[in-house]
This record gives sequence, structure tokens and C-alpha cells, in this order.
Amino acid sequence: MKIKWLGHASFLITAQDGTRIITDPYGKFDGLNYAPINESADVVTASHKHGDHFGGKVKGKPRVIDQPGTTTVKGISFTGIACYHDPSGGKERGNNIIFCFSVDGIRLCHLGDLGHLLSKEQIAQIGPVDILLIPVGGFYTINAAEAGRIAEQIKPRVIIPMHVSNKKCAFPIAGVEEFLKGKSNVKRTGASEAEFRKENLPAKTEIIVLEPAL
Repeated sequence: MKIKWLGHASFLITAQDGTRIITDPYGKFDGLNYAPINESADVVTASHKHGDHFGGKVKGKPRVIDQPGTTTVKGISFTGIACYHDPSGGKERGNNIIFCFSVDGIRLCHLGDLGHLLSKEQIAQIGPVDILLIPVGGFYTINAAEAGRIAEQIKPRVIIPMHVSNKKCAFPIAGVEEFLKGKSNVKRTGASEAEFRKENLPAKTEIIVLEPAL
């Protein structure tokens, strides 16, 4: 399985059989200067309907999953877990959906624009996770410290940070370095894509820093 960070909270996940999944495809949005997404997909997951997460039309006539519950597409079961975009029960920024699914035997969890710490019930719903795609920039989402706490609760094998400020994102949020402070289990790939096999996942949690492809 390959994971390519397109930018912001959008990833292209490609299974060995060629199935393509894109998470939270962004569109034109003030402060967001990533290039348009031209990748095709079989499935699109959308954590919420803000334009920086569900604003780009994806090629390939994908099945769009944008509701909580379980949906199966091309033999992959996607579980959407209801949560919020803020710590006030959605009063500030609305709802958010966490998506969990398995590709090539690897369990992924994309937290979308999660804006609060998770309850024990939500952690139980998420279950075991191999790769966690987690926002760490703060302001609109959980911040670096909160992301660290959630990662400790979920205990994934791999953490991939997202939703951070950089040359392509001028949002008033922190860069990835804030999340990486004091951590030794960091692997900077210098690339936008990484390949994973179940048998080669690290025994101890590793943070993999990808560069945006777009």
C-alpha cells in the first residue's frame, strides 16, 4: 500500500490491487495554495463539507463517503465515527467524521478536522490502528499537545501529521515542528509518498513526516 500526501488533510492511498482512495480533497480556499488535485479515485472520504476538505472535484467518478456509519466499496469497509470540529460540541465549526478502514491488511484512521480530545467510547469505536493520519496544527483542530495525547490513546504503529502551516498553507496554525518537539521517533522522508507493508510496520510508534506533493 502507498500513501501520498497531496496536501492539507488530503491523501491518496493506493492499494496493491490498484484501488485508489482520496481523503478530504481540498478545493480553492483562502490561504490554501496547494495545486489542484488532478488524481483520480475510486473512493473519496470527506470528514466535513468545508471547502478546504471537500471542495475539489475528483476524477474517476468516485464513490463519496461523507456520513457516519459503515460503507463498503470495492471490498473495503469504511467506518465513519461522528465527532466535532471544535471543543464545543460543534457549536463553533460544526461536525466532523473520523474514518477508519483497512487496505492490504493495514488499518488506517483519518481524523479529519478533529477539534477535541476523544472519549473512551470513541477510542473503542476506532479500535486498533496501524497508521494514524492526524491534524496537529491547532486553532481549527486539535493542537500539537492534544494530538500527542490522542496518539498515546490510539497507540498506532505509524503517525503521519497533517493540517499544518507551510509554504502552501497560510492558515493561522502551527507547523509540523511544534508537534515534533522533544520526539526522537521521527523519520523525515523528504518525499510525498511512502510505501507500507503490514509485516514491515515498526514495532514502536514512528512519526513519518511527508512533504506535500502539490
